[in-house]
This record gives sequence, structure tokens and C-alpha cells, in this order.
Amino acid sequence: MADVETLVPHRYPFLFIDEILSANAQEIVGAKTYDDTFLFVQGSHDGRMVPGTILVESIVQCGGAGATQLGLVKVQRWGLASLQKVRFYGEVPVGATVNMVVKNVKVSGKLLKQTGTAFVDGRQVLKATWLCMLLK
Repeated sequence: MADVETLVPHRYPFLFIDEILSANAQEIVGAKTYDDTFLFVQGSHDGRMVPGTILVESIVQCGGAGATQLGLVKVQRWGLASLQKVRFYGEVPVGATVNMVVKNVKVSGKLLKQTGTAFVDGRQVLKATWLCMLLK
């Protein structure tokens, strides 16, 4: 699989996806491990839990990286335009690896609508649908 930094414009400390495990026309699968050195957990929940906003950004970045790897979009500046149907089902402890499964709903040159689910040890922790727009 391609190095994730070739697929999205994000860099440390705002890169919230470690790798794309697979990407095909049906789904994109990626992973992120949040260890205790991860900057955005150090002040959250006494450094024991990953903030929900970070989980959402991770799954959005996973979708964008996968869509780029598939050649559906280019590495450009995309903005998160809306979140829909965001549901949290559990906490993610520091040290956990989150596996994300993303599906493309609509893809065009200016819009990317996706839906996805995040899991820790096979347990669903997040489900969301989002829309990204190309920024000029």
C-alpha cells in the first residue's frame, strides 16, 4: 500500500491515519494506533481516552486517503463541509488501534460523500456520514 503521506496533505501533528490496509470499489479499510505519545490524547480524559473529534477526523482522513489511492480524487485541499448521522458507541483507550471501514456514497471533482464505521478489537465505536468539498 502507498505511504499515507502521499495520499493526503496532512502532516504531523494533524495526520490521524497510519495506513490504508486495502482500497477497492466497495470499501476502504485503514488503521490508526493512538499511543501515549499522540499529542491530542495528552490532555484528554487524563490521557486515557482518545477524543471523539479526533476519531471523526481519523475516519474522514481514512476515506480521503483511500479515495486518493483509488484515483477517485487528487491530493488537494479538501474541507469537511458537513457531518451527518454521527454516533459514538464506546470509548477508545490510549494504546488502541482503530480499524476503519469507509464506503464512497458520491464522488465528483468537487464533492466527496462517504460513510464509515470504526472498530476497536471488533467492537464498533463510531459510525458517521460526511461530506467534503474541494477548497480553492
